[in-house]
Amino acid sequence: MATKILTFPTHDNFESDCREIHDSLSGGLGHLLHVLVRRSRLEILQIRGTYREMYGEDLAQRLQQSDSNAVELYTEARRALMLFLLDPYERDAVLACKAIKQDETNYGVLVEIFTGRKSSHIELIKRAYLAKFRRHLDQDIVNIEPPHPFQRILGALATSHKAHEVDASQHIAKCDARRLYETGEGQSGGGAVEEAVVLEILSKRSILQLKYTLSSYWHIYGHDYSESLKRGSSSEFEDALYMVVKCIMNSTDYFAEKLYQCIEGKSRDKGALIRVMVSRAEVDLNAIQSFFKRKYGIELKDSIAKSIPPGDYRDFLVALATKPTSSAPSTELD
Repeated sequence: MATKILTFPTHDNFESDCREIHDSLSGGLGHLLHVLVRRSRLEILQIRGTYREMYGEDLAQRLQQSDSNAVELYTEARRALMLFLLDPYERDAVLACKAIKQDETNYGVLVEIFTGRKSSHIELIKRAYLAKFRRHLDQDIVNIEPPHPFQRILGALATSHKAHEVDASQHIAKCDARRLYETGEGQSGGGAVEEAVVLEILSKRSILQLKYTLSSYWHIYGHDYSESLKRGSSSEFEDALYMVVKCIMNSTDYFAEKLYQCIEGKSRDKGALIRVMVSRAEVDLNAIQSFFKRKYGIELKDSIAKSIPPGDYRDFLVALATKPTSSAPSTELD
């Protein structure tokens, strides 16, 4: 059964839109979806502001209010729209807090944020986190129990975002690649990687510089650094580092695989489908979809339509998959 692909003309009558949104909130989410899905980030911000002025409440918070009588997919649709309404840095702060608060910390969410955002965006996330939750994001990560190597890696990445050289250097990349080899698989007997060396490199280099380093590693040694991390019985630190390296080196592959696992019901990360679709919609979802088609032989929108029951939730995800990439400033790394 085919799903609807939503196309709508844009206009600037935000007050009229807000009235219709307000009147429709007690029923289905169809109209809200229709209004928002083709809007630019600036227009969504204006709609949210106009709604607050007219009704004295934030539209995103209104959507977040629980409905005990709602079916699961309706609740998921509300949550997806709520995340879509938030500014990117505000959304990341909300996602980070939820990831930390879970019974089992979802480090994947934190890795996606710290490896896929500009330093200026990371600073905005931290400010939004402090304003909304009255706590410091870095400290909340440090305080997670039980301790995990991800905390040390994320701490290094946080340091990297605070101060690093803007221009990437091929010379530094080659030197760092050799250090990674010599303190990893190049050791006599092929022992575990030297954690201190890895953390030092992560803390001193920008994400762009780290991409250069990982590319140099492949050119010098003929295989990805990640391959050396998956040999035999890898340590907990190496398993964590593997995810980080994959996010840095090939984020389109990482996100395409994440989406596929969620759609097929194979992922324990239950919020990943909404998170990835919404957070990457204005960044690189087109590239992710191309990789998805090459890897799995099906269009992302068709995979969603095939696996998710009809309704507002499915329509929203399909609409995101067919939404043109915005020309608004990206949160992606330069």
